[in-house]
Amino acid sequence: MMHYHKLLLEYAAIPVKEIELQYGLKGLYKNGHIIIDKLQSNVQKGCVLAEELGHHFKTVGNIIDQTKLNNVRQEKIARRWAYNKLIPLSCFVSAYEYGCTNRYEVSEFLNVTEEFLQEALDRYIEKYGNFVYHENFIILLNPLNIFEKRARRYG
Repeated sequence: MMHYHKLLLEYAAIPVKEIELQYGLKGLYKNGHIIIDKLQSNVQKGCVLAEELGHHFKTVGNIIDQTKLNNVRQEKIARRWAYNKLIPLSCFVSAYEYGCTNRYEVSEFLNVTEEFLQEALDRYIEKYGNFVYHENFIILLNPLNIFEKRARRYG
């Protein structure tokens, strides 16, 4: 099931309406309601809905004016919520175990756009640097690659 439909079900109490948005907008959050541009693919809608849910749970006020530093910070907070929701580190391991070998395959496997995947990787790089240890794996974030950690043998 696509993220869009999963999120709609999981957060059914939050009203979501699909309409044709103007000015290149993909989604909006206002007064407890989410509006999604209906002309997008379901994969795009899932990424946008996750971000708008991030605004619902993590930001306050009108932050459309992205020339204001506080609004930029709140936008990052909402997007970080979306990345953590749709692409937690464990998803990279799942994609690796499935056999994905490049970003296109990873984004297809994870049902996110390549742009969303790259933005998530950028945020993880900000947080962790170029790699992170997760469970039994080393996730190289730039360029994206995964290695299974091996136990050292002495003797």
